[in-house]
Amino acid sequence: MFKKNSIEVFPCLVPASNKLKSFNFFLVKDKNSLTLIDAGMNTDDCWNSLQKTLKDHDYTLTDITEILLTHHHTDHIGLVDRIVSSHSIPVYAHPYAILVLKRDKEYMKMRVEFFRKLYQEMGCGEIGEKQVADLHNPIILSEDKKIHCEIQEINTNKLLGFDILEIPGHAPDQVAFYNRECKWLFAGDLLIEHIPSNAFIEPDYDGIRTKSLVQKKQSLEKCSLLNAELVFSGHGMIIENPVELLNKRIKEIDEKANKYITIIKSGISTASGIAQLRYKEKYEKRFFNIMSEIIGYLDYLELQGRINKEMEKGIWHYY
Repeated sequence: MFKKNSIEVFPCLVPASNKLKSFNFFLVKDKNSLTLIDAGMNTDDCWNSLQKTLKDHDYTLTDITEILLTHHHTDHIGLVDRIVSSHSIPVYAHPYAILVLKRDKEYMKMRVEFFRKLYQEMGCGEIGEKQVADLHNPIILSEDKKIHCEIQEINTNKLLGFDILEIPGHAPDQVAFYNRECKWLFAGDLLIEHIPSNAFIEPDYDGIRTKSLVQKKQSLEKCSLLNAELVFSGHGMIIENPVELLNKRIKEIDEKANKYITIIKSGISTASGIAQLRYKEKYEKRFFNIMSEIIGYLDYLELQGRINKEMEKGIWHYY
């Protein structure tokens, strides 16, 4: 438990068998509210962790007053329907997230076509087509992960005593909840203590490609100016005095960008070619993550004026 002034935070940290180490979500007690920030995976482990945390602090499920979601990824929204089906409370998310969480048909159709065109232009060929058709790919967003309860838009910069900060990059809809009084930041997956978080390429609301790495760097810079004392991260450890780590993650972006400049100077000009050289046999296995990284860095370097691109036979070449 974390306590400062009138605020108490009860973390639910559920071990994960992958590199994320844990799935984290948080109960925040403030006066008459008991807010759940994020909702883990839809698993018995996460459900049991929530129930145990509530019980350990003399609460029950019916004491939760609302759910706030940092972003739409399935490891942050898993228990939402399970909670709301037995205890009807408001659920809040960024407007972009609602289209995804509700599996809006027009958005989903646009999303598939967005990735088909993107991977064609990045020179991914048959492998790209295969990824777009794979129902288990993050591109598709399977129907069984759809949220059925009503979701309310976060359309203000203040909510329940939190400053609402838009921090896109990892996801176009990611927001942070900042308690200015305590200097506590609930930042979703912007900052993870043991690994850099991914900056995923996705279409926004209007089908426009997010410059995800550019956004992620801007979000890290924005949060570094807060001088937060704690970051409650979506995975791994809760981060004390996070400014040093935020600045480290910003520096790492430029260090990795230089590596991509070296590859482009060697004469490899397409995103898929760069990805295959850098990641070899991992390229197809981790396609969505890897292509997000490569495209993100190409966008970043292009915006800096360090590279240019030309379209040749429907494929972007970078120089």
